[in-house]
Amino acid sequence: MILSTSIHLAKTYLEKGETIGLPTETVYGLAGNIWDTRAIAKIYEVKARPQSHPLIAHVANWHQVQELADDIPTIAKQLAEQFWPGPLTMILKASSKVPQEAVAGLSTIAIRMPDHPLALKLLSSLKFPLVAPSANPFGKVSPTSAMHVFSYFKGKIPLTLDGGNCEVGVESTIIGFDEDAIVIYRQGIIGKEDIQKAFPQIPVYYDNENSSKYPGSHRSHYSPQTPLVVTEDLKDTLKKYEGKKIGLLTLNAFEAEYPDIVIRYLSPNNSLKEAATHLYEYLHELDALGLDIIIAELLEPSEIGIVLNDRLIRASTSIV
Repeated sequence: MILSTSIHLAKTYLEKGETIGLPTETVYGLAGNIWDTRAIAKIYEVKARPQSHPLIAHVANWHQVQELADDIPTIAKQLAEQFWPGPLTMILKASSKVPQEAVAGLSTIAIRMPDHPLALKLLSSLKFPLVAPSANPFGKVSPTSAMHVFSYFKGKIPLTLDGGNCEVGVESTIIGFDEDAIVIYRQGIIGKEDIQKAFPQIPVYYDNENSSKYPGSHRSHYSPQTPLVVTEDLKDTLKKYEGKKIGLLTLNAFEAEYPDIVIRYLSPNNSLKEAATHLYEYLHELDALGLDIIIAELLEPSEIGIVLNDRLIRASTSIV
């Protein structure tokens, strides 16, 4: 696999029907031409993703949204003007032109505009939108650097466009529309409060029941190879695993009683946005150290804290 910053090279591979690693502000994606069913099949094959899981379309402009979707609500355009480019994915009625393989047979399509300069430059240079799930084998920790993609897929895809470390670090918020309301199916950095602040007149609610409507909804997800225990009580949990090679993931300062513990602090500054940036990065680092176990502390249940706890719980082997 080539790691490159060349838009021309990435474009050449995509126009040939290849799948490439794509940087975004959330996580790296495994991208291909949305109109090319062979490219879509490669994404599912390389990622070992179940065919029943839809993909997210990535666009360069609103005109492409209109190509991909029908009966677009007025509020969707307003949301795009407010939050795009950015980590917000919208579920819309799919156009009949969209290959069924891209939407896993659903009548809807997930669409977003990524907030990454290389991704936007590439998308603007292409005559087609891209579909791109996260660039990790199904169920594994999402990649936030080109090297993460390289370690997963070397020899399986020809190129990853190297855009550095992802600025946001967790997957996008996914929303849909129910008559006059906005429905949040999966929360990312953009939360209910952000949407309500921008559109106070629009009702906003969560729907955790209809997970089949959106990508990335599998209960077991983002998992390292090393067993991961999630806890609210670090000291008590550490005692249970005394004598083991332990990796510890916590927000900031922690007085460890055992000198052999490997600690990663998500944010010494106590910033949950910074913690989001480091979450997958540090899970990758700890997973590569040959530890017996990783112990992660649950975060305060603010909007971003809930998002990070969700990702940790999905990645966990057990919760204590």
